[in-house]
Amino acid sequence: MNAISRVREDIAAARLRDPAARTGLEVALLYPGLHAIWAHRASHALWRRGLRLLARANSQLARAMTGIEIHPGAKIGRRFFIDHGSGVVIGETAEVGDDVMLYHGVTLGGRTSDDTGKRHPTLADGVVVGAGAKILGPITVGRNTVVGANAVVTKDAPEESILTGVPARARRRRGHDDFSDLRLASDYAI
Repeated sequence: MNAISRVREDIAAARLRDPAARTGLEVALLYPGLHAIWAHRASHALWRRGLRLLARANSQLARAMTGIEIHPGAKIGRRFFIDHGSGVVIGETAEVGDDVMLYHGVTLGGRTSDDTGKRHPTLADGVVVGAGAKILGPITVGRNTVVGANAVVTKDAPEESILTGVPARARRRRGHDDFSDLRLASDYAI
């Protein structure tokens, strides 16, 4: 997918998920979550090429401009959307799947240790994370899971679950739990 198509896809994802979004131009110019993602793509490309200092400098500039910190080593999927992104932190070894949505104040953080391997969480496709939630350590949050606001997740979570509390506990989604309005429609035209 070329860069222009990717930008269009990002804008469409934002418009689909945010009922306050009026036009594509407004989203492109005024949504810091998108600006942070676009800056991350540039930083990640530099990181993968071994230009680590330049990658970190770009990510810190994006953080200063958007209030969203995404480490250049993090792997981010398609149609990722950060709504009201201030205070979002995504660590170096975090992995984020496609069609994931984060609200403000979310942390995808590592546990404190001297370990240099995988230290941050993996969010599978279709995960929605509520405002202020903390997902900590090298854990996996399964596909189509919803993490409630201010939950603290420190253990793996199965797919199709709801996580709430401190520490967060998972429960299976019931038939009447409909979070489709929080997620991106699986197929749409760009």
